[in-house]
Amino acid sequence: MTVTAIGPYEFKSRDHVDNFHGNRVVYWHWEEHLMFCAAIALMLPPAMPFGEVLGNVLPGCYGMHPEFSQIVWPKVTWMLDSRPFKPDMEAGLAANHVGHKSLLRFWTPGLHGLGGAVV
Repeated sequence: MTVTAIGPYEFKSRDHVDNFHGNRVVYWHWEEHLMFCAAIALMLPPAMPFGEVLGNVLPGCYGMHPEFSQIVWPKVTWMLDSRPFKPDMEAGLAANHVGHKSLLRFWTPGLHGLGGAVV
């Protein structure tokens, strides 16, 4: 969301990257799965391989959804900050151009929520 300041903005924001001890806040949103009504925010090291996030971090966040185990990651469609994106699973988040407060949205072909109800 774009914000227009009506005056000088002369202080560092509290969510500046320097306040996260070397990590970045990255937002993840599984589209068509509104059991999770909004993107989740994760603090992740920039060098963490993208595939490691999928294999070791996201299961702890989305694993309770019965469709999560059915995701075929190579077939997932991605958007990074509103642009189409094809992640390099072996490369780190920074190398994949995932920045501080980036939003990653993903669609899972054939999986549309509980009973196809987008839930």
